[in-house]
Amino acid sequence: MKLRREEKAILDGRQGRGAARAMEILAALGNIHGASDMVAVKSVQVSGVSYRNIGEHGLAFLEEWAGQGSKAVVPAFMNPGGADRKLWKALGLPAEFVSMQRRVIKALMRLGVKPALTCTPYHAAPPPAFGDHLAWAESSAVCYANSVIGSRTNREGGPSAIAAALTGRTPRHSLHTDEGRLPTTVVDVGCPVATTADAGALGYMVGQLLSHDPRGGIPYLRGISPPRDGAREAWLKALGAAMAASGSVGLYHLEGVTPEAVSSGPELKSAAGRRVTVDSLEEGRRKLFSAKGRPNVVAFGCPHASLEELRRLDALLSGRKAAIPIWVFTAEAVRAKARRSGLAERLEACGAVLIADTCIVVAPLAELGIANVATDSAKAAFYLPPHQGVGVYFESQEDAVEAAVTGMLQASHGQAGSRTAPPPGKDDGGPSGTWPPRAKA
Repeated sequence: MKLRREEKAILDGRQGRGAARAMEILAALGNIHGASDMVAVKSVQVSGVSYRNIGEHGLAFLEEWAGQGSKAVVPAFMNPGGADRKLWKALGLPAEFVSMQRRVIKALMRLGVKPALTCTPYHAAPPPAFGDHLAWAESSAVCYANSVIGSRTNREGGPSAIAAALTGRTPRHSLHTDEGRLPTTVVDVGCPVATTADAGALGYMVGQLLSHDPRGGIPYLRGISPPRDGAREAWLKALGAAMAASGSVGLYHLEGVTPEAVSSGPELKSAAGRRVTVDSLEEGRRKLFSAKGRPNVVAFGCPHASLEELRRLDALLSGRKAAIPIWVFTAEAVRAKARRSGLAERLEACGAVLIADTCIVVAPLAELGIANVATDSAKAAFYLPPHQGVGVYFESQEDAVEAAVTGMLQASHGQAGSRTAPPPGKDDGGPSGTWPPRAKA
């Protein structure tokens, strides 16, 4: 791969040992992927932040790199870690785990990475623009940036994202190129996709359909549109997050909606090599249901909730008190806005806890005794059973809110028959009594 003069200078140590190491990593990856050169990036999102995921060896790697003296030369943000830095005690997280999590964050900050600790950096900072090259790492953020915004980023690994932050560059291949963004499959959708949970179920099914495509999966979807109200962004986000989780989809085109489909729709559609149809979401809903007992918590915000999503939850609750704890995961920057406006106080009065810096997928749920979660997130429903051993009631946000308020959840996509789940009690091994915590963020 060809390196420019300034890139060779970085490799020779002009920006310190840490940046030289970064350029070595990027050059090696570029050669593996057949990249001809590097591209300058506008921002970076770094994954591998939760201590639960990277462990002691990952922490040692970060601390060693941080000790080499180089810092990020472009805006760089952290993905969620494993603990809310303000509410960890109230949530019952072990002090030892939190201490190790702090070391991870400190090492990344020494590398110049900002502790945004969110999977939705476009909510917490000025979003990128159409055509901007990025080096983002979290799967749903990558899919949203490529699809909804029209920026260009591959899914970076933790080390390669840090390397991009220290150099301001990443190898030009795949989704950074015009040809790498052409669709492989036209997906005709012949059923309603009204809610964010519906969008997630569809995304899960599309990701599964494309996961076996040897050319990689980039769908061109037809026959559906997002809601025109404030739920539009959440719907598009849920669609891509589920595709990314189940099929490693980094980009989708939605006819008449996403920017590249609007600007060059016929050309994109004709590039696809095959065509599939989805006439029902029932299979997706059924496979995303895995609960085997009472829900300990109702969780929203996977990916992290926006301020508009918090307002929608407030409207659905309408001042009613939750019988099952509600956890809402969001960025600290969004939580701070909600607190200044009084929105956070209203949600907390209903029994909802706004949790920042972490997410339901990477938080240490076993230590909290959580066995089952109700959620409208297909991404969470896909990841929680294999990664956390947690069962999931996959429901619409409206149904999940009603379950939280009434204490009864009518599960409609699991085993045959009518089932209701009462609120968790002391015999469930889950939170009870004083939950949810009342600590202020």
